[in-house]
Amino acid sequence: MSLEENKAIVRRFIEAYNQRNLELLDELVAPDYVDHTHQQQGREEFIQLFTLAFDAFPDWHEVIEDIIAEGDKVWVRVTCTGTHTGEWTHFGVQFPPTGKKVTMMMVDIWRIVNGKLVEGSEVDDSLDFLKRLGAIEITEKGKNLFP
Repeated sequence: MSLEENKAIVRRFIEAYNQRNLELLDELVAPDYVDHTHQQQGREEFIQLFTLAFDAFPDWHEVIEDIIAEGDKVWVRVTCTGTHTGEWTHFGVQFPPTGKKVTMMMVDIWRIVNGKLVEGSEVDDSLDFLKRLGAIEITEKGKNLFP
């Protein structure tokens, strides 16, 4: 597939995600998809992760800021916004709803084979995300080190 075709697949994936069109993910994600960030394998596990996120952040939305393709990989930087109105589990810890609206930047790296996402990794600032939710507090020492 061409680089432009691979970028189009990622754009369709993000559009399906934003529209909560999980059925389209069957077309865009390989059955044996590998999620390196969450250490999961399989399309169903990947889709289940989205369902949990939608329950916690029903208005979650991603906007593509940059998209770059090389070989069979596509890098995309997105700005994400959402309001925490449902329970959220992060690294095995459950966080009750806070009602807080958060914004964060993420970079996703996708590998595409035969028109489907087969592997993915996400880079984000989870610490800042949890701080914005009020789930963690910076200590006085931390505030002094990083004003």
